Amino acid sequence: MSAWLFERGNGGGVLSIVDHASNRVPEGIDLGIDPALLAQHIGWDIGAAALARALGYPVFLANQSRLVIDLNREVDAPGLIPHSSDGVIISGNQGDVSARIALWHEYHDALTEKVAEAAPKLLLSIHSFTPQLSTRPEEARPWEIGILYNQDDRVARIAIPALATAGVVVGDQLPYSGKVLNATMNRHGEGTGTPYLGIEVRQDLIGDDSGVAKWAAVLRPVVTACLDALA
Repeated sequence: MSAWLFERGNGGGVLSIVDHASNRVPEGIDLGIDPALLAQHIGWDIGAAALARALGYPVFLANQSRLVIDLNREVDAPGLIPHSSDGVIISGNQGDVSARIALWHEYHDALTEKVAEAAPKLLLSIHSFTPQLSTRPEEARPWEIGILYNQDDRVARIAIPALATAGVVVGDQLPYSGKVLNATMNRHGEGTGTPYLGIEVRQDLIGDDSGVAKWAAVLRPVVTACLDALA
């Protein structure tokens, strides 16, 4: 099965990308954990794929769990194939798992081709974050949406005030910084000169259909404002 999926949407000059869209574990891979854990935030970005679909733009989706390989990491990053996640030891990732690197290349090579083919005016990188890490219970995460970026902040500077005006509790480089976690957009956004918006939505807000619909309605006019400002 492919490392990625592509679903056509309504165009509009936008391509959505969801690096942690799936909690699937390909046949032949044993992570050595309780399968029930895959439904939690360590296994995938809860609600992110559903939100991307609800926005209606074409969407490029990862097709395996982030515990198999984290596609939003550089290929030589220590956390590419995680040994642990939020206090859970991934025992099946402790040995030689170098063969999984092929999944990284398949995903990013295909995304390179898709970006070149579509020539989008804007990339949307859609993730979700847990309200609280098990390993850091003292750290509150009150933001509803966080905007992440590295060197290219031109779209972030449009989106952050637009979200605030809409009444959203928005974090600028929160709950973590795109200076550290931005690999996919570093390659396909900054690396190609394509404007991008890195969006992190708190997962409890988009864990069901009504939440997805609500936050898609919040985000659509923000995306439109970004496109208009880029024109």
